[in-house]
Amino acid sequence: MYAPTSLSSPRSGPISGESGDDPGGLTDFDGAGEILRAWGNGLRPDPDLTVSEWADRHRMLSGRASAEPGRYRTVRTPYMREIMDRLSPGDATQRVVFMKAAQVGATEAGNNWIGFAIHQAPGPMLAVQPTVELAKRNSRQRIDPLIDESPELRERVKPARSRDAGNTMLSKEFAGGILIMTGANSAVGLRSTPARYIFLDEVDAYPASADEEGDPVTLAEARSLTFAHRRKVLLVSTPTIRGLSRIEREYEASDQRRFFVPCPHCGAMQWLKFDRLRWQKGRPETAEYHCEGCDAAIAEHHKTAMLECGEWRATARPSDPATVGYHLSALYSPVGWLSWQRVARAHEAARGSDEAMRAFRNTILGETWMETGEAPDWQRLADRREPWPAGTVPERGLFLTAGADVQKDRIEVDVWAWGRGLESWLVDHLVLEGGPGDPGCWQQLTELLGRTWEHASGQPMTLARLAIDSGFETSAVYAWSRQVGFAQVAPVKGVEGFTRTSPVTGPTYVDATVAGKRLRRGARLWTVATSTFKAETYRFLRQERPAAEERAEGAVFPAGTIHLPDWAASEWLKQLTAEQLVTVRTRRGFSRLEWQKLRERNEALDCRVYARAAAWILGADRWPEARWADLEAQLGVSAADATIADSPLARPAAPRRSPQRRTVHSSYMR
Repeated sequence: MYAPTSLSSPRSGPISGESGDDPGGLTDFDGAGEILRAWGNGLRPDPDLTVSEWADRHRMLSGRASAEPGRYRTVRTPYMREIMDRLSPGDATQRVVFMKAAQVGATEAGNNWIGFAIHQAPGPMLAVQPTVELAKRNSRQRIDPLIDESPELRERVKPARSRDAGNTMLSKEFAGGILIMTGANSAVGLRSTPARYIFLDEVDAYPASADEEGDPVTLAEARSLTFAHRRKVLLVSTPTIRGLSRIEREYEASDQRRFFVPCPHCGAMQWLKFDRLRWQKGRPETAEYHCEGCDAAIAEHHKTAMLECGEWRATARPSDPATVGYHLSALYSPVGWLSWQRVARAHEAARGSDEAMRAFRNTILGETWMETGEAPDWQRLADRREPWPAGTVPERGLFLTAGADVQKDRIEVDVWAWGRGLESWLVDHLVLEGGPGDPGCWQQLTELLGRTWEHASGQPMTLARLAIDSGFETSAVYAWSRQVGFAQVAPVKGVEGFTRTSPVTGPTYVDATVAGKRLRRGARLWTVATSTFKAETYRFLRQERPAAEERAEGAVFPAGTIHLPDWAASEWLKQLTAEQLVTVRTRRGFSRLEWQKLRERNEALDCRVYARAAAWILGADRWPEARWADLEAQLGVSAADATIADSPLARPAAPRRSPQRRTVHSSYMR
């Protein structure tokens, strides 16, 4: 073998065909120049690129995953340059927090970091989505195109054709590292391997605990501690509810950077605020931004130049100097993406609906939503009660669910009817005396599953699903549910916290005890984020309703309206409004939201939450128009009746049943 020193550098020594001595004859053949140049290039180190520079040089956007396929250009979203470069190995930052709106390019920036790590700074990387299913979807729709469209990445990640390639849906091996993708709901995935790089996407959609083993963010970040100052952690999310939002908590602990842009008229630097976006009422196409300095109107077409001249500025002192935080609203969305006109139109469309306004604040402004959690006044609810007979279903009610709350000496059941837009009516309230230790009590509950309630059309209706709380006397609830079958019954377990991805998850197979024998996977349990449905219930109860005169002219009840009958007594109404949402401080000084009782008994609220969960399990939140139309056809409800509010107030009440005949009612129900 020849010593390397005997080879001439393509820059300093002669090659074949040039003058000079070549005593060894190493270059005296065709193609020697190309070989030497390639050898010299191999000795040259890779360029020291930042993440944004790598993306501009090597990243190609696929038509499968991007609305603008082709070469990635950081200049399209200039505000992402600093965020990406903080993730470069040459930057001392260890944690980057990005609280953002939708449609600002954050996902592609995170994918740029993944590509950079594979190509330029290989090491173990963990990418976490809210669920394992979302991780699989992200792998197919984002990561596979990222690798396929970039030649530098294709060379380093083996194709998935061979069994031992190391390339699967949730793991991608490459020289010097591995990319593992998992869901925040999988504790096994979160503790699978040490990771130098951690990408936590949509952290506000993570469950409160990963398989009951702890906070997913904490579990994931623990994987990087052995890498000390070399670790990089990126937390990205659209925020949710103030006091519960993980990304807001992390952002408030950071230096809270805002993107300042210059006014095209006076040059004043400012970060964009929604209250400076103004338009004529009812004409969102007139939307213009008004400068804080000179109050001049800034047209949409100025945005491109403003973004190019923008810069991030810290607005607070961080609690951890190794963490930087960024906030960005959709007002910064590049021209051609989400315009100021569409922002104004979305705001006008959201007025009058708490749910729509919450989505606007979260996804457009990138800000948290404050849940008031104020319990409605039960006396006001009493004044709005409507006359219809107990045990009958109003005309627009299309299916029935029930919520059962198990107490020590009784089981309380509320039956609710549901219509389009999740409009609901309390149909029946029953108290089954005896409690979970009394076989007769369970027999009454079993008989309830086969009972019918008369619809306004005269047709009988049965329960589509009954959700029963398993928090008290769990084994008895599992045993009964297993006995009657899970097609009509759903054992549920309430957990604290708001969940954006799904307020109901499951079913999870759990062990059940039947006749003293433990059966593995003997019951199917659904987990319910009770805070979500409690807040929704109070929101629906506080909605303004059209007056009788307005309904006579064709006005409709808002979606989600809760109708209460005049036979609902004051004690039941007090139970329905028995809790309120309050902000409490944790031992670490962070704030969080917590439901607290205003009075001891809250069975009516719990039963409502379980009945609502049953409607979710049935899929009512996701039914297409054809499903609703089919239910209306079965009950003989016309399309006009379904879309125009036909309140029970406008119809004469049928004769009320005698209280003596309804012996299962509690003492406070007439």
